[in-house]
Amino acid sequence: MSIAGIDKSQIDAMVAQLKLAAARMDGAVVNPLQAPSAGTPKLDFAEALKNSLDQVNAVQTQSQTLGKKFAMGEDNVQLSDVMISMQKANIAFQTTVQVRNKLVSAYHDIMNMQI
Repeated sequence: MSIAGIDKSQIDAMVAQLKLAAARMDGAVVNPLQAPSAGTPKLDFAEALKNSLDQVNAVQTQSQTLGKKFAMGEDNVQLSDVMISMQKANIAFQTTVQVRNKLVSAYHDIMNMQI
């Protein structure tokens, strides 16, 4: 049984797919074969992380607000809406915790590398 390695064309195809998926998330249409131009804005990791944390915070705040409205007896708030928003907030928070754990693990792996 022989084990074949990944050649450069497969790696290039994977990178092109990732770029295309990222562009779809941003709402832009990008040609995967086109090299990035000089005017393309670069994504900052700290900025992306802050935006993600802000989104998680917004989901949690919305869930708390909806829960308070339901507890106060407002007629336009259903229990199912409250429960769904609470589950969304919980999933968002758990995802954030898992990403943090992966980042810490990667940091420790890098710090323990021998030079």
